[in-house]
Amino acid sequence: MDRRTFFKRTSSGLAGLAVWPSISLLAGCETHSSASQILVGVTSRTRVLDPRQATDALSSRLNRLIYRQLIDFNESFEPIPDLATWEMVSPTQYRFTLKVRPRFHHGKQLSSEDVVATFDSILDPKQGSPLRGSLKHITSAVALNDTQFDFHLAHPDTLFVGRLVIGILPKDLIEQDHSFLSSPIGCGACRFLSMDEQRLVLQRPDKTTLEFIPVKDATVRVLKLRKGELDLIQNDLSPELLNYCHHRDDLVVSSHFGTSFAYIGFNFEDPLLSKLEMRQALAHGINRPLIIDTLFAGEARLAGGLLVPEHWCGVPDLKGFDYDPDKARALLSELRKQTDLIKPYLNEAGEIQLSYKTSSDPTRIRLATIYQAELKKIGIALDIQSYDWGTFYSDIKKGRFQLYSLAWVGIKSPDIFQYVFDSDAIPPRGANRGRYRDAEADTLIREAGEAQSLAEEAKLYRQLQRHLQDTLAAMPLWYENQYAVMRKGVEGYQLYSDGRFDGLLKVKKMV
Repeated sequence: MDRRTFFKRTSSGLAGLAVWPSISLLAGCETHSSASQILVGVTSRTRVLDPRQATDALSSRLNRLIYRQLIDFNESFEPIPDLATWEMVSPTQYRFTLKVRPRFHHGKQLSSEDVVATFDSILDPKQGSPLRGSLKHITSAVALNDTQFDFHLAHPDTLFVGRLVIGILPKDLIEQDHSFLSSPIGCGACRFLSMDEQRLVLQRPDKTTLEFIPVKDATVRVLKLRKGELDLIQNDLSPELLNYCHHRDDLVVSSHFGTSFAYIGFNFEDPLLSKLEMRQALAHGINRPLIIDTLFAGEARLAGGLLVPEHWCGVPDLKGFDYDPDKARALLSELRKQTDLIKPYLNEAGEIQLSYKTSSDPTRIRLATIYQAELKKIGIALDIQSYDWGTFYSDIKKGRFQLYSLAWVGIKSPDIFQYVFDSDAIPPRGANRGRYRDAEADTLIREAGEAQSLAEEAKLYRQLQRHLQDTLAAMPLWYENQYAVMRKGVEGYQLYSDGRFDGLLKVKKMV
């Protein structure tokens, strides 16, 4: 989807969005990269090229190019075979069969022994893999022959197969304590060539090199793109910069529906925010469609819950709360009758004073100022507090907030609900940062986790998502699109909803 109409619309309700503060620097261009290399700008240097240790989005996307995994996901986020097919022998035993046996980049052919060794190393507490927690119910992995292997589980888990999206490593190098962090060796499409502070270099089967160059500043990334020092960048631009790129004849912008779920979180231990009417007033008081249309120029879609509508247990008709300032005012008017509750929150102007924490990212601060202006209309004074990422995130985990906003990126498995909304998942045991406690939600989470079929599980998770909306466990905002900006002449790049880099395997550059 090529949106050359990006940002044509503005709104007096969202005034003050300065559009070109630093883009005047982006002048002049010079092409000097060859067709045998694709130069990709990324936000930071990648340090985790061992799939047993990778948890951040960038590392996971790069590891997909170097390694192969047992399974992948289709467009509905259902598991499908990659290296192997599977059958459920019993609720606690799964048998996998390798359908292909590619060679690792050091020459050894993949076998079931490599799969077993990879998962044994993840489950070894001495290795400290952050992925161990989601797989710790594996009691054993057993190779039956070169192509078949079994997983035995401590208890039934209908989502088990979907947890196996981890790159497979060669057994011989695992036993030698090879450093996959500094010299990754997998059996994926790309071979690792080199890595230093300036770039990571991978090589495709056609000998084209993919060079990932860290450029922290977004404006500099666009400048390098125009000068030919980069060929492609994906995501992580401000709306103004993306708008600028849309209007350049030497650049091409494409986009695709994304799964990143943006939301506003509430502190349920705050006396006022624990009231459903207060949360509903906030939800009705923010004009999400106008923000999507104006700030994001349509490059997002309304969200109703963590899972996108097309997910196998998503809820297509769940859209969150409509913008209705009159209803918001009516809800607040009723709350104001509870004098003892409201009085501590009133400022000198008689407005309800609330604090909102966000990171120091300019786009996030701009969004905060929009929320502030919108809520002012219904009698809420929003005090914006912005911090560097480390301080902000620490405060959120510790519950030091009234309101905040974050996004969940790359969600595929519905067991995320236990991690985010279960009463037992308050940090550090999980990511229930709002301290949401709800007996019905807990029951549905547990019943879904114990379901004996995916159909029953999907039914329960859909019921849970409706309940989370009814109780406003968090305020859904939108799913932001994935987008890529390329130099003209870069062709064939495909975007995916989860932001993976697989499109780099086929992209071509005409010089």
